[in-house]
Amino acid sequence: MGDPLRPFGAPGEHVARGGKALYGAPLGILMLEARFARIHGEMGHAGTWPFPVIYRIVRGASPDRVVCDRARGLLDDFIAAARDLIDLGAEAITTNCGFLSIYQRELAAALQVPVATSSMMQVPWVQATLPPGRRPGIVTINAAGLTPAHLDGIGVPRDTPVTGTEGGTEFFRTIIKAEKDDLDPALACADVVAAAQALVARHPEVGAIVLECTNMSPYSAAVQAATGLPVYDIYSLITWFHAGLRPRRFAPER
Repeated sequence: MGDPLRPFGAPGEHVARGGKALYGAPLGILMLEARFARIHGEMGHAGTWPFPVIYRIVRGASPDRVVCDRARGLLDDFIAAARDLIDLGAEAITTNCGFLSIYQRELAAALQVPVATSSMMQVPWVQATLPPGRRPGIVTINAAGLTPAHLDGIGVPRDTPVTGTEGGTEFFRTIIKAEKDDLDPALACADVVAAAQALVARHPEVGAIVLECTNMSPYSAAVQAATGLPVYDIYSLITWFHAGLRPRRFAPER
């Protein structure tokens, strides 16, 4: 047992290294500027993560502007906000909108740290897991706004099946159109599940689903139950991403 009067060992034995403003949170999350409810399970709710994270809001980056206007004119703002996170202590950067895949290459080049902009980055990985004749499909918040440039930025095939939630009653209207701040999770879940079911009905070859929107992860289990297919989302991406930053340490067996 250690000496209770010397819990940190002898002077000079262990030195805490400085150089950062914040410690213990290697992942920085760039947030859009919005006021709708962030429920447990989605990216903007800090309690979702089994590890600490650092947030930074990108002012002027509304969901409508990023999703419906391709984040036009916002690249420099995202770079500046990410550099602030890195200066604070972040060792890798992610974002809370899958449509920022359009800036994946630019952000990675400008920041010089690992960057994961979109849950859709999992599409090529998921494809590798599926048997011949099957492929992943994407459920997005806005199918009309998801362009070839968004897919090209992260190496997703352009012919990947995509279905959106634009026709729903709650999810799209609250998150993109900002018609209200409050969110009815049951209605939002129904919108996401309906989009997933429509995707599978139109494309029976779909063997797994990737949820583009970071606000969809609370509904992944419901989508899996409704379709019977594996479902991947921002939670599955970010827990993998973080595992590389802080690999688990295994104690030797005795």
